[in-house]
Amino acid sequence: MLQSKLKWNFAELQEGKIIENHELDNLSPVIRELLLQRGIATKEEMYNFLHPNLDNLYSTSEIDMIDKAVNRIHIAIAEGEKILVYGDYDADGVCSTTLLLKTLQELGANCDFYIPNRFTEGYGPNEEAFRKAHDNDITLIITVDNGIAAVHEANIAKELGIDLIITDHHEIQEQLPDAYAIVHPKCSPNYSFQELAGVGVAFKLSEHLLGYFPKDFLDLVAIGTIADLVPLVSENRILAHYGLIALTTTKNIGLNALKQVCEIEGNVTEEDVGFRIGPRINAVGRLQNASLAVELLMTENQLEAEQLAEEIQSLNEERKKIVSSIVKEAEHMVEEDREAKVIIIAKEGWNEGVLGIVASRLVKKYDRPAIVLAINPETSQVKGSARSIPAFDLFTNCMKIKKYFTHFGGHSQAAGMSFPLENLSLIQHDLNQIIIEQLEEDDFKQVIDISKTLEVHEINEKLVNDINQLAPFGMDNPKPAFHLKATPNDIRQIGNLKKHLKLQYKNEDKKLESIGFNMGSLYHRISPQTPISIVGELSINEWNGYKKAQLIMKDLRIDQWQLFDHRGKRNKDIAAYCNPKARNLVIGHHKDSTHFPGSARHITYETDLNNIPVTDALYIADLPKKLDQLKAIIQTTMPINIHACYNIEDSTYLKSIPSRDEFKWFYGLMMKRKMLDLKKELKVIMDAKKWSKERVVFIANVFFELGFVKIDNGVIQLQQNPVKKDLKTSVIYQKRLHQVEVEKTLFYSTYHDLKKWFTDCTKRMEAPKEEVMYGL
Repeated sequence: MLQSKLKWNFAELQEGKIIENHELDNLSPVIRELLLQRGIATKEEMYNFLHPNLDNLYSTSEIDMIDKAVNRIHIAIAEGEKILVYGDYDADGVCSTTLLLKTLQELGANCDFYIPNRFTEGYGPNEEAFRKAHDNDITLIITVDNGIAAVHEANIAKELGIDLIITDHHEIQEQLPDAYAIVHPKCSPNYSFQELAGVGVAFKLSEHLLGYFPKDFLDLVAIGTIADLVPLVSENRILAHYGLIALTTTKNIGLNALKQVCEIEGNVTEEDVGFRIGPRINAVGRLQNASLAVELLMTENQLEAEQLAEEIQSLNEERKKIVSSIVKEAEHMVEEDREAKVIIIAKEGWNEGVLGIVASRLVKKYDRPAIVLAINPETSQVKGSARSIPAFDLFTNCMKIKKYFTHFGGHSQAAGMSFPLENLSLIQHDLNQIIIEQLEEDDFKQVIDISKTLEVHEINEKLVNDINQLAPFGMDNPKPAFHLKATPNDIRQIGNLKKHLKLQYKNEDKKLESIGFNMGSLYHRISPQTPISIVGELSINEWNGYKKAQLIMKDLRIDQWQLFDHRGKRNKDIAAYCNPKARNLVIGHHKDSTHFPGSARHITYETDLNNIPVTDALYIADLPKKLDQLKAIIQTTMPINIHACYNIEDSTYLKSIPSRDEFKWFYGLMMKRKMLDLKKELKVIMDAKKWSKERVVFIANVFFELGFVKIDNGVIQLQQNPVKKDLKTSVIYQKRLHQVEVEKTLFYSTYHDLKKWFTDCTKRMEAPKEEVMYGL
């Protein structure tokens, strides 16, 4: 048995949901079901989802104050005023800045851009930057992807005589800034979609400014929208769909240089943006000023583009090393206090720019919200990022204790903040109490939504291609996860460091491979011939021009008890197969305990059953004298995994038990001779009967025990008028019978027969029971 790491949530179709599906004759049943799970039921809804159309975007005029903002910008352009685009240092902010800057340049504006330094200024508008803008004769500032929380800075702008136009998409707080205009979907009750990314809002403003739909900017919209993890539905889905097409054929010199260092060829996918392009743009703002990324996207010079792209690539490699170093330190700190429901850790010297990534890693490993902070010793302030688990709304709950924060902003699953170091314990305490009140223990487990259970023969290239009709995948339109339960015919660790797990399934002439990245450690937790439930995403594996469907594992579990067969394997590192945090029990007189879990309890077959606890894994180091001894222990301990670790040095089973005729011959010899001196005649008997010394001695000892003979110093004498007794009443004889039965059943049996014997020991072993830890 092996417990899953994630909480599996199987989708259920609600009755009455299927509407007009019969009219979509070309739609596969799987796609119909996936659409229904997304709440898409009518023929029109299905068609629009599968065929994104730019005509279905909402009118920009529905956004509140957009006309006021556009009029002010046109006046500034006409009168030659200096305009400043005030951006943000992440991929969404960089793309928003570039998009609006290109728009203003097309209109002939006297414009420039400014992105605050993450380390010296932090996120969003700040007073010093606005005052510098005023000194440089800036009369109009337009924020992109920030500003909705800048109440103080808006007042400073008004005081300086600067008109401030805020374009943003982040959560609205208690008070809106007193800006000239606020262009924000959530401030626009009449606007039908309120989940645009910052770049999506900037794009709407650009369209309204230009008076036409600026398709050339869709490549930037796709990057910002996908990288910022906004819901990929409605307008975001349409913009991302066409944006990925635009990215594939983009004429932006900087983007093409970036695609080259990312090694992206052919059609650009959302995964290319999410795992290659986005992280590299983000890396710039994480380590230095993000202006470098804007310069790359704005350049018209091929050589400059290549140089900037290489510089960004180097920054991304440096970012990876920094993240790896901080994660190790952070995990060590978390291990010291595993009781807290919310992780809050802080250290001097940590790079603020990567703390969001570190927090994400901690959430994934420990299944708890994580706040990771850098300490500024000069100001005694801490600053950092937070990530959450799905069941806990970080933004809403942190707003309940906003009094502790100097600055705070974000979303339900991600946030940034700063506060005095002295408030850290107060925030830890209050958030811990809030989460204890709101969540049950099971809520901490991260959830994977499973769309459907499939059979091996159902998974093929056509199915994968059908599913890709639902792309681009992202928030609120996740890539479907499927469940498969089958017995793999081959299990392997793969990769140079054996970090990955590969399962191969065969069903008649159909083969399917399943890959679990970074799941290689589970290899020793899976016994052969065991049905395994796996959950994962379907993809196409292409190698040497040959394509085949495969399943990328996200999680796995085993629902039945497992037998691990180590019989006869000398110097086997049994500890590699164990979960050190489970309840481990070793039975036998095995002296070398190094092969077994260090935390394991050791017992013998003579241990009182009342003193033997229920266990997760039972390691059988030595064979019992009788099968009933082991059976009683199994019934008492109820193990979910059994490891047969024993060897046989001197096999009784292979020697066999002397037959009745052999006993009869030896007794006849005694009747004839009356006395035998084995010291002199043992070899004669061995040669005559082709018996071993042990066989002769065994027969003699059985007769001695039954009172048929006397033995004194190797001399055997026949007893006169012995009491008749059956051979089977001999304890020595019975012991040998038991030993033969034990060896035959537990050592010389096949894997299948051995597992059946253990299963037959008790019906209760089939009752569901979970391991203490998953150990992934």
